[in-house]
This record gives sequence, C-alpha cells and structure tokens, in this order.
Amino acid sequence: MDRVGAEVESHAARLRDCYGSSQAIPPISADWPGATIADAYAIQAANTAQWEAEGRHVVGAKIGLTAKTVQAQLGVDQPDTGILFADMAVNDGDTVAPGRLLQPKVEAEIAFVLRRTPDAHRLTTAELIDSIAYALPAIEVVDSRIANWKIGIVDTIADNASSGLFVLGTTPVRLADLDLRLCGMVLEKNGEQVSFGAGAACLGNPLHALGWLTTRAASVGRPLGAGDVILAGALGPMVAVAPGDSIEARISGFGTVRVRFGAE
Repeated sequence: MDRVGAEVESHAARLRDCYGSSQAIPPISADWPGATIADAYAIQAANTAQWEAEGRHVVGAKIGLTAKTVQAQLGVDQPDTGILFADMAVNDGDTVAPGRLLQPKVEAEIAFVLRRTPDAHRLTTAELIDSIAYALPAIEVVDSRIANWKIGIVDTIADNASSGLFVLGTTPVRLADLDLRLCGMVLEKNGEQVSFGAGAACLGNPLHALGWLTTRAASVGRPLGAGDVILAGALGPMVAVAPGDSIEARISGFGTVRVRFGAE
C-alpha cells in the first residue's frame, strides 16, 4: 500500500471508530494537510465498502453544499455527496434516541425517489423529471465526527458529507403539482420558527442538484437506480438541536415532516 492509501485507510478507520462513541476527532485536514477532495472521497468510499461488507444497505444519496454561500465559505465551486444507508432512516414523527448522534443539526430538504436511473448522457430537465417517481418533504439530521464542527471540504466529504439520519414525509407528491424553485420552507424547533428558505436555495432548483449527482455517480461507477432516495440539499440554514427538542418542517406543496430528539 502506498503512502496515500495508508493515509486513506487510517483516516477511514478513525472516522468509523467515532460511531457508537461519544468522542469526535480533530479535523482530518489538520492531520493530513495535503489531502485533496479526491482523497476525501477515497476515505468515504473505503468506509462505504467496509459498512456494506458488514451488512449495511445503501438506499440512496445525499447532496450537500448546494448553497453558493456555503460553497464560498469552504472554498469550493461544486456540491458534495454522501451515501444514505437504510439504518439512517427515521420514521416521520419518531424520536431519535439520546446518544445516537454526536453533534446533531437539522435541515429541511426535498427528497426525490427515483423510478429509474437518469441517463447521464442526456441530462435535460425533461430527463430528470421523467426519472423521478415522486417527491417528499424531508428532514436531514446532519452530524459531524469532527470536533466542534471545525470542518473544511476534505473533512465533510471524508465524513460521508457530514451525514447522520434522515426523515421522510409519508405523502408522496407528483412533480407536476409542484413548483420546485419557489416552494417555501419553514422549519420550527419547539414551535418556534428558526429557519426559512425555498427550493431556489438548491443550486437554483433541486433538479439541478439531482443532475449534478447523476453525473458524479455515473463517473465513479455507482449510478443512481430505481427506488433510490435522493436528499437534494438544504432549503435554508441548518439548526442545532439538543435532547428534548421537537422539529417540524413545512414545505409548500409538500406538507410537513417531524422528528423529536429524546431527552437524556
């Protein structure tokens, strides 16, 4: 194994060790200053392969860094992506057990469920729409294994795009009934409105985010497929949560989705 391969395996193992632990780690970018975005995706891929070997099942993907302001903050010009596993799903209205996550925050998003693989060679708007079975409102519970969320682009990609859990609404909606760009979002914490946004926050339209992901997934030999859940990116600022908090997201045309965090 060469030096880069050894670094990839070492940092992948450090991140895996954080799961089920109450301990986060220092930034990977500080320990490996020369790490590139490609190195970060290699770390993510190493952990994905390990988890699949252990029996976890991939059910889709998440798209992050869809807001231009966040991209500028981290010094990148494109989104990033992480893997969704079946055991990350939380039922609408259920309670997340205390201690399951390290540093949770929440974002309101639109989720697409695919009916087929989008054709990466003809990514027109019509092709993307035709590949989607339906859409749902979603709450992504993001988390970081990097202490105090002191992340750069390498850290978040390596850490499966700072993924945690996801909650899907239960009433599918057809794209024909929606305005994905203008749909408004309000996220409440304990009944107080704490985050606002709209579909345009996702690269101008959540379909654009899906197009980017389709191209990337095909390029790394892991194309999207029928039944995949795609979290298209945050519609507004993420919000930190604590044990005992209750979260509800409302997205116009989509309805509501809720999750609670169990008290310690």
